[in-house]
Amino acid sequence: MTAPHPRFDLYDTTLRDGSQQEGLTLSVADKLAVARLLDELGVTYIEGGWPGAVPRDTEFFARARTELTLRGARLAAFGATRKAGRAVTEDPQVQALLDSAAPTVTLVAKSHIRHVTGALRTTGEENLAMVRETVAHLVAHGREVFVDAEHFFDGFRADPAYATSVVVAASEAGAEAVVLCDTNGGMLPHDVAEIVADLRARLDATGTTVRLGAHTHDDSGCAVANALTAVRGGITHVQGCVNGYGERTGNADLVTMLADLQLKMGIELVDPATLAESTRIAHAIGEIVNMPAAARAPYVGASAFAHKAGLHASAIRVDPDLYQHIDPRAVGNDMRMIISDMAGRASIELKGRELGFDLADSPEVLGRLAERVKAREAEGYSYEAADASFELLLLEELGRAPRYFDVEAWRASSQLLRDGTLESEATVRITGPDGAETEGRSVSIAEGNGPVNALDLALRSGLRERYPLIDDFELLDFKVRILDAHRGTDATTRVLVRTAAPGREFHTVGVGPNVIEASWEAIAAAFTYGLYAAGAEPA
Repeated sequence: MTAPHPRFDLYDTTLRDGSQQEGLTLSVADKLAVARLLDELGVTYIEGGWPGAVPRDTEFFARARTELTLRGARLAAFGATRKAGRAVTEDPQVQALLDSAAPTVTLVAKSHIRHVTGALRTTGEENLAMVRETVAHLVAHGREVFVDAEHFFDGFRADPAYATSVVVAASEAGAEAVVLCDTNGGMLPHDVAEIVADLRARLDATGTTVRLGAHTHDDSGCAVANALTAVRGGITHVQGCVNGYGERTGNADLVTMLADLQLKMGIELVDPATLAESTRIAHAIGEIVNMPAAARAPYVGASAFAHKAGLHASAIRVDPDLYQHIDPRAVGNDMRMIISDMAGRASIELKGRELGFDLADSPEVLGRLAERVKAREAEGYSYEAADASFELLLLEELGRAPRYFDVEAWRASSQLLRDGTLESEATVRITGPDGAETEGRSVSIAEGNGPVNALDLALRSGLRERYPLIDDFELLDFKVRILDAHRGTDATTRVLVRTAAPGREFHTVGVGPNVIEASWEAIAAAFTYGLYAAGAEPA
């Protein structure tokens, strides 16, 4: 492996290339918020967009001058070389790059001769002049310049001499680095290794010492692997997007690359405390762009260190490193045990420990709980994503099940009125936790947007006087799954509810012969768990 260059750039293009992902749209306020988080992550460069070509990006750079204070990252503006046949001083988009006041400019330049003649409809020599003159012009105005050599790997395969000449032209004009782009994302790691080595030999032969970078896409599933392969070949600048955002199948995931480079390849880019913020930042950006980080994302995903199989759990109880490639805390994540019908006693013991219960000396409880989990999962329950329901089950086995209310009966109905509107009403009869005190009995009736919402409102109404904090509970998500679809309308239904309460979110599950019964179980469990987690006393 080539020794790392004293300087190494982690260049983020989420705000420009990442925003080309289908369904991902960023306002200027969004871009400013994401930029602040990227700065917290410790990236070297933040590519803000294409001023002059995209009005929103022009506004972003204007507002960034007064609203964005970066602690370590440098802001980069993206643009293109001058147009063919036009003087660089007369190209309005080149001028827009200067007007953005960004200290760094990244230029996209054609390096594939077929694209030069077919897309730009100009000659190879004119394209080289476009590169040289645009870079020199920006450097003369005090800008640091990177050149993104578009379609470089495919272009090198087609005509290595011409692709190399583009790199040389950019270097001679003063570019800080030339970034080799796998624009179509079709390269495999061995392709990248061979081409980078061949290019380096050609540059050495001409005396060209420019730094090289890599910009990879994931169309072959190798974006991160290709970038790391390029680093092993001596590249000292990598580009990517947080959470792998980007058009088609996405760009190289910048957070994954950061962790790989630092934890696996020994290239220290940020201090350990900053790296430990990776999970928080990846998920925070996911919320801003309304595309959450994938649960199975390396390092930062919710499932990145989740263990389901009982065999794994038995080993992890002895030594967590036996089934984990790093300590999850290094990236701010955590190990998580998944409870399912594959779970044995070890899985449940570790899950209990995760929830704050030491079950090591309670083999009978572990045995009973393992059998109950397996039996209930056979009925359709799933505790993999319903930690709150599992904790209530655990408390029940320990004889500590919280009881805040008893339900004598509930009823929900809907009727379609003549005007076409659906009217739904629910009635819930509740007593106190002992079920005997007549004065504790209440009957609540509520109308709602469908029978499930009516039940939710009726239960809240019945509990509000005893437990006012119930008004702080908010149902965030409601997922319904039909378990045995071949039975048609007689199929068993599972409902998973995500609820927010002050300071926490949690999931509960319900199963029943219809969606209303399953929903009622999940909602009632959510209210019980929310009160328990808040430390409420039975009233």
